[in-house]
Amino acid sequence: MKPPSIDTRWLGRIDYDSALRLQEAALADVRAGATPGQFFLLEHEPVYTIGRTRDQSSLLATALLPHPVRETNRGGQATFHGPGQLVGYAILDLHDYGEDLHRYLRFLEQVVIDTIAAFGVAGARRDGLTGVWVEDRKIASIGVGVRHWVTMHGFGLNVRNDLAGFQSIIPCGISGVQMTSIERETGIPLSVETVAATAAEIFTRSAASLRTQNGTQP
Repeated sequence: MKPPSIDTRWLGRIDYDSALRLQEAALADVRAGATPGQFFLLEHEPVYTIGRTRDQSSLLATALLPHPVRETNRGGQATFHGPGQLVGYAILDLHDYGEDLHRYLRFLEQVVIDTIAAFGVAGARRDGLTGVWVEDRKIASIGVGVRHWVTMHGFGLNVRNDLAGFQSIIPCGISGVQMTSIERETGIPLSVETVAATAAEIFTRSAASLRTQNGTQP
């Protein structure tokens, strides 16, 4: 039988390729039934990522970008990761959480909304635009990949990162979007690890509830 709880891990600052290898290994474990899921929380070295799509116009002039680019197996257009941003990668078998990708995306959005609410920031969804917003400013991007109903990737929540990295691309393919962070909204210089601890607690509690709603024991 699968162990009873999701394994959450704080990885600290790690490069994108190393984190992707960890996700691949975790996905194999979840598929094999060795664990019900894993949730990695981390910061990345500066990097641009984009989903596998023919339209890569959101990267603008790739050769002029100040940081490396990685094409990866998630949905969505270009985004930027860097120190000060909390990245959450969830490896879950959606057979246990409802085989509904749209519902899963809303679940991730709610995890972020509840996390930033704990620090005094009122986040919200916007119709037709996956992610989390503070009024008209985007504070978190979400992109996932699914293989045999097992998820990869997740969210990037701006905590206290330098938002200048977003200026070299069209974030998530949304022209004119303004990015923000918890620090910009509150003036409080929180550590990413502090926010990660809150996100881990909210994620595991919310995932247990979603699992129960799907008729699977947490």
